[in-house]
Amino acid sequence: MEVGVKEFYDIRIHGRAGQGAKTAAQLIAEAAIDIGMYAQSFPEFGAERTGAPMKAYSRISKDRIEVHYQVNRPDVVIVMDESLFVAENVLEGISEDSIVIVNTSKTPDEIRKKYGIPSNVRVYTVDATKIAIDLFGKNFANIPLLGSFVKLVGIIDPNKVKDVIRSKFGKKLGEEEVIKNITAFERGMNEIIGG
Repeated sequence: MEVGVKEFYDIRIHGRAGQGAKTAAQLIAEAAIDIGMYAQSFPEFGAERTGAPMKAYSRISKDRIEVHYQVNRPDVVIVMDESLFVAENVLEGISEDSIVIVNTSKTPDEIRKKYGIPSNVRVYTVDATKIAIDLFGKNFANIPLLGSFVKLVGIIDPNKVKDVIRSKFGKKLGEEEVIKNITAFERGMNEIIGG
């Protein structure tokens, strides 16, 4: 299902404060750095309250990254909550080469039709909320969505992401929670549909 490896990716993650968009952007960057790439990540918050729409950005590249501004023309858009299609313009700046990954139980065709996504944009869906609730009992959809992203772009070694998850969460959450996060990551890789 890998969509073809590029040398540079601009990634924009749309989420709600408290859903882990910032953490997902950081994990993408840290995993890219671990395999010798250049990377950056940063969040953009609006009203700082739980549930408010927010964005996080990552850039990963095989060459030094010279730009330091928001991602306006994303290669990949990750939508952590389908309701964000109504709350803001998550499709802003996409092109025919863009990939849109949506956390939903709907099919890619249903999402494409419902939100008017052009037929030449690749749309993928994964029920990251179901995965998170199965494993954590809460809607921590960021890690399954990270798995879907890694599977699609193919530029980051999944084992490096697992290493970053272990190092980032090991002391803070304990081994049992680390295993759950790695399982969530793997299910995100395996349960994504679309194209």
